[in-house]
Amino acid sequence: MNTPAHLLLGAAVMARRGPRLLIWLAFLGAFAPDASLYVMAGVALFVLRIAPEVVFNELYFSDAWQTVFAIDNSVFVWFALLLLAWWRGAAWGIAFTGAALLHLLFDFPLHHDDGRPHFWPVSSWVFESPISYWDVQRGAVWIAPLEVLLSLVSAISLWRLNPGWLLTTVIGALVVLQLMVARVWLFIF
Repeated sequence: MNTPAHLLLGAAVMARRGPRLLIWLAFLGAFAPDASLYVMAGVALFVLRIAPEVVFNELYFSDAWQTVFAIDNSVFVWFALLLLAWWRGAAWGIAFTGAALLHLLFDFPLHHDDGRPHFWPVSSWVFESPISYWDVQRGAVWIAPLEVLLSLVSAISLWRLNPGWLLTTVIGALVVLQLMVARVWLFIF
């Protein structure tokens, strides 16, 4: 799934009840499994000025980058953190880690040749799904509209919580970003 969809879904599921802070923490948790990619790709592209083809065709698949992805996309790591948050009775920790786990749950079946080793440190196996959220040759034509629909339902669910003007604006911006990203995947790739 695209990052805006992860954020909207994670917040809608993990922050249904509770203070507005839980929505922000669910946003952060839903973003956490992708954070390293944004940081490493951002530095490579904009600071080191490495060509996008090198970043996404070589560095992305390098052992160093895949090791980082294995850690921040590990179901075992996030589940252990969720159990710790639950044991401590920390609603903020449950919202954060639950949204991260939800991110992994939706990523697992939607990555064809760009998946992550979700079962690290037990295994470095990467599931190669027949479906891809971005590759039109692998079903993105069908996945993208479903992802947009899920994003819209999540946004409406969040708006119904009356989260205030700032969160309402952020939720609206995420919907717009999701629509833009879906358009790019379908019409460019």
